[in-house]
Amino acid sequence: QVQLVESGGGLVQPGGSLKLSCAASGFTFSRYVMRWYRQAPGKGREWVADVASTGSSTMFVASVKGRFTISRDNAKNTVYLQMNSLKPEDTAVYYCNAASTYSGTIYWGQGTQVTVSS
Repeated sequence: QVQLVESGGGLVQPGGSLKLSCAASGFTFSRYVMRWYRQAPGKGREWVADVASTGSSTMFVASVKGRFTISRDNAKNTVYLQMNSLKPEDTAVYYCNAASTYSGTIYWGQGTQVTVSS
């Protein structure tokens, strides 16, 4: 059974930090590109960042470059999103996504809420 379980969300003040985790099971984690998406209230789902299957390369949406870091631990089947200098506009439900580099298979987590507010 495939599972992607996000954790680490919560309420944080502007300028603060949070670290999201996504624990994967039920598939060969090291063969998947891992991505984070987010969906703010009343908006569509937005791609935030991804990390290659080996962890060798990362990409970010312009609005989070320099503030967010994505990393993965293939031994622990876990991907992380370190979020620093958070802004109110970062408020959203954050979703973990796994995309196979071979078959095109995609998996989604259930999401974790991040709220940036004073």
